[in-house]
Amino acid sequence: MEFRFPRTCTLFSSVSLYFLLLPFHSFSQISLPPSPAPEAAGLGPLAVFSVLSFGAVGDGVTDDTPALKMAWDTACQAESATLLIPHRYSFMIQSAIFAGPSTNEVCILLSLFIVEKIDGTLMPPDGPDSWPKSNNRRQWLVFYRVNGMSMQGGGLIDGRGEKWWNLPCKPHKGVNGTTLPGPCDSPVAIRFFMSSNLTVQGLKIKNSPQFHFRFDGCRDVHIDSLYIKAPSQSPNTDGIHIENTNNVKIYNSVVSNGDDCVSIGAGCYNVDIRNITCGPSHGISIGSLGIRNTRACVSNITVSDAVVKNSDNGVRIKTWQGGSGSVSKVTFNNIRMENVKNPIIIDQYYCLTKGCPNQTSSLHISDILYANIKGTYDIRSRPLHLACSDTVPCTNLTFSEVELLPAKGNFLLDPFCWNAYGDLRTLTIPPVSCLSEGIPQSIPENYVDQC
Repeated sequence: MEFRFPRTCTLFSSVSLYFLLLPFHSFSQISLPPSPAPEAAGLGPLAVFSVLSFGAVGDGVTDDTPALKMAWDTACQAESATLLIPHRYSFMIQSAIFAGPSTNEVCILLSLFIVEKIDGTLMPPDGPDSWPKSNNRRQWLVFYRVNGMSMQGGGLIDGRGEKWWNLPCKPHKGVNGTTLPGPCDSPVAIRFFMSSNLTVQGLKIKNSPQFHFRFDGCRDVHIDSLYIKAPSQSPNTDGIHIENTNNVKIYNSVVSNGDDCVSIGAGCYNVDIRNITCGPSHGISIGSLGIRNTRACVSNITVSDAVVKNSDNGVRIKTWQGGSGSVSKVTFNNIRMENVKNPIIIDQYYCLTKGCPNQTSSLHISDILYANIKGTYDIRSRPLHLACSDTVPCTNLTFSEVELLPAKGNFLLDPFCWNAYGDLRTLTIPPVSCLSEGIPQSIPENYVDQC
């Protein structure tokens, strides 16, 4: 993996940022001198700091966090550097936050070369019982306030999530999806927070306890050629989640997991998702948005040249009742569906329980284009489900070259529409005759241009 960092970098062990207030856990300040630095291929002369030179064992059992900390601190003093996590080793790292100011970039290469023997693995402690009580249980590795960082390589990050998925609080453990009492926090594997000019490329990551990658408050993010894998029943294992993050490119990746392949949260705009193979999963989702009457704005999103297969959803927009804000200027183009339950879905009545009350307020969904979406759907659900707010209709929904056939049998289910307005540029299969033409007579004034 390649990191581009500020010159002065810091590693915190499981300290809180904002709402995550936990005690500081210090490491040994004793550092070993680095080995002589070879020249990194294709990157010019770089100082190379191997974690092995700082005392890392790499047996998958020994805590190698202090060694990584010392290597990080040393590498961050160089004008340009390589932080090397070599192949044929497995490094167990505790929850930690790597931080640095946003000036004087440094290049650090964290290289996890891997073959099919799973050489060169980075992993957390094995499950909740092995997680130190003083460490943050909501996140594993966090990169905070870094600028110009590149993380890349052919290695494996193993989140060791199975014991977290089996906590009694998880939905699949109780009867009919109910949960049982007990602690429920589970860590995100890799989180970038308030960072910019980020590249994540070529990595393999599997079995995260919760989200595999999460980007919060970031800008200028380029994600390419990732391979993300978790069991289809693993709870909340989103592949890539972005929140309050803009100017994002997610390209050429394969995601198979137990939740959304890519999920787009509040405050995101200018997002381009291209050439993603997704499934089994919950599809590619905008939302959920507006939970607990919050305001959310999402705009300028493009999803193109994707394949979604054997998934609960294809392309989805989901919002809670009671929220405010808008989702606008979204394009879903050239997407192949293979045995998907809900290939095209807008759900403005999103609810995780049976007791969500009806509310008047809602996000306004507008200017959504569905073009060249073809393939098959699971006949247990309708191919199109457009459930818009009672109060605030969806407007300017456009359909072009949509052809969805049942994966089994010949019976075409009718699409479902509720308070959905738009235009059919071409004939669709099945026909979307329930879509209201034109624009509604009125939309409440407070829902116009509220973002």
